Amino acid sequence: MSERQQAWVDEPVQRGRVVVLSDNPIARCIAAVASTVGRTVLVESADDGGPGLHIQPGDAVVLCDHDAPDAPAVLRAALASEAGYVAMMASRARAAGLVEGLVAEGVDVSKLHVPAGHDLGGKAPGEIALSVVAEIVAESYGRPGGPMRG
Repeated sequence: MSERQQAWVDEPVQRGRVVVLSDNPIARCIAAVASTVGRTVLVESADDGGPGLHIQPGDAVVLCDHDAPDAPAVLRAALASEAGYVAMMASRARAAGLVEGLVAEGVDVSKLHVPAGHDLGGKAPGEIALSVVAEIVAESYGRPGGPMRG
């Protein structure tokens, strides 16, 4: 009798935290989905960069308030940290302007994901959160995401 193969690993995989800035419906859904996939989640209700969060290597930082007046400062700090993933919820137009401003300041935006998430087409907070967490997981494994079928 052959052993049945399982497609998962029982041992917990050590990954960085998911640090979510601002507390809103999407942030709460990101926390729920990320917790479900085994990530440690920290939701900082203020959108001021979370003084004292001490971003650690491999952490994922997600700014969920695209209208935060201090979004550029928060992103600058996150991009300068050892975070493995930095993202912001934003429209494509807002994203383009923000990235343009950061690049003009000389900020390395190579690890910035804006708009955050994979293009799943979802509009509800849970669907948006799923796309963001899927992108975080893919990034943490060095994968681009996308369908498994070839």
